[in-house]
Amino acid sequence: MGSSRLPAVAASGEEVGRDGVRQPGGEVHAWLPGQNQTVCGLALSRTRLRRFPHVPFDFSGTDVLTEADAVGWICPRCLAATAGRRGKEKHGWVRESPRP
Repeated sequence: MGSSRLPAVAASGEEVGRDGVRQPGGEVHAWLPGQNQTVCGLALSRTRLRRFPHVPFDFSGTDVLTEADAVGWICPRCLAATAGRRGKEKHGWVRESPRP
């Protein structure tokens, strides 16, 4: 069985929604199903993170968390690893005024 390339969620806590489905809560990390660690390198067993293969990691750096959210913190290293490159650029930077 091959691992999926779409990251799922691994979290430190969980909540049961109104429909009876588990939802992540607390500290949230990106996790590739089939692996024993998060995208940022934390071991799932040592950190006691719970896996949520049914919840995609679709957070962005501009997401705002409030007190009403079950998620309290989103790992910035996982956000950076799942964001990828912007467009077809080779580097993360763009030269504005190249020398002649």
